[in-house]
Amino acid sequence: MDATITYFEETGPANTAAVLALVKKRSHETGIKRVVLASTRGDTARQASHAFAGTGIKLVVIPHQYGFGESPKFDMDLAKELEGAGHRVHWATMLFHTDDFYGTHAPTALANMLRTFGQGMKVCLEILLMAADGGMVDRAEKVIVVAGSGRGADTAVLATASTSNRIKDVKIHEILCKPLLAESPPA
Repeated sequence: MDATITYFEETGPANTAAVLALVKKRSHETGIKRVVLASTRGDTARQASHAFAGTGIKLVVIPHQYGFGESPKFDMDLAKELEGAGHRVHWATMLFHTDDFYGTHAPTALANMLRTFGQGMKVCLEILLMAADGGMVDRAEKVIVVAGSGRGADTAVLATASTSNRIKDVKIHEILCKPLLAESPPA
C-alpha cells in the first residue's frame, strides 16, 4: 500500500484548515464517520463542525478536563450548538497530564515518549483513550483522531480505539499529518 503523510514545517493553528481537509478526504476514502478532536477553547471544534457539515462526519470533541488551568475554557454555548448538530462534547480526566495525580511517573514517561513524535501525537492518544473511557467511541472502533501542539490542529491519525485499561489494544494505523519537527507546545 502506498500512503502519503503530510508534514507541516510549523506547529499550530495555521495548519488547521489543511488538517481538516486531509481528514475529510481520508474519511471519504475509508468510510470512517467519527472524528475524535481536541479543542481547548472551541475554535478548532467550530472550524471542524463547519468543514464537515453535510458529510455525515460526527465529532467527539474533547476539551481540557475541569479544574485544569482556568477550566472550563471551552465555550459552553458552542458545546450546546455542537450537540444540537449531533456531535458530542466530552470532558474527562487527562490521563497523561501529571504524575502527581497518579503518584507515579508512568503517565509522564509515556507522555514524554509520545512527545518524541510531537505534542499532537501525545494528545491524539490521550483523547482517544478519554473518548473510549467515556463511551463516546467503542472499543475496537476505527476513528480519525485530530490534535495539535498548543492551539489549532496539526496532527491527525487513523486509529483503532480502546480504553485506558486496555491501552495495548489501541492501534495507530496511519499518520495522516504531523509537524515535521517534534516541538513542545508554547508555554
